[in-house]
Amino acid sequence: MTTEQRSRCMAAIKGKDTMPEMIVRKYLFSCGLRFRIQVRKLPGNPDIVLPKYKTVIFVDGCFWHGHEDCRYFRLPKSNVEFWKAKIERNVARDVCNEVALKALGWRVVRVWECELRNKVNREETLNRIYDSITSYGTNGYSFEETDISTAAEPESDYSI
Repeated sequence: MTTEQRSRCMAAIKGKDTMPEMIVRKYLFSCGLRFRIQVRKLPGNPDIVLPKYKTVIFVDGCFWHGHEDCRYFRLPKSNVEFWKAKIERNVARDVCNEVALKALGWRVVRVWECELRNKVNREETLNRIYDSITSYGTNGYSFEETDISTAAEPESDYSI
């Protein structure tokens, strides 16, 4: 490809509402889960946010996020150093965002584009996502982590 052709191809790739993301969103909605999309207030601008379960989901493209050992990830043959550096920055940013989200108490689920390509893998992956979300509980936090004051009598020593 020429430089202009490569530039047009890369510019045409969407950053949100991609087909893999839409597959995950439709499945979760059909299972009765409600979510927010592209929440900019959270680190990394997660693709799907389930506040009730304190869980975020990133649906990552294998090329852009450097999915190792994936048959769909390969560096372009031209301008190799640029692409290698860019993808390494993306991977490092993903790690930083995941650490920041976990520090805020969020659980992070990462789904790769290749896991949704064929129907067999897609069903297994979607079921795994649903199970990992719902097995955590309904509120995503425990009472020990929250600051809830009670309107009962003060603690007293009930020992005899």
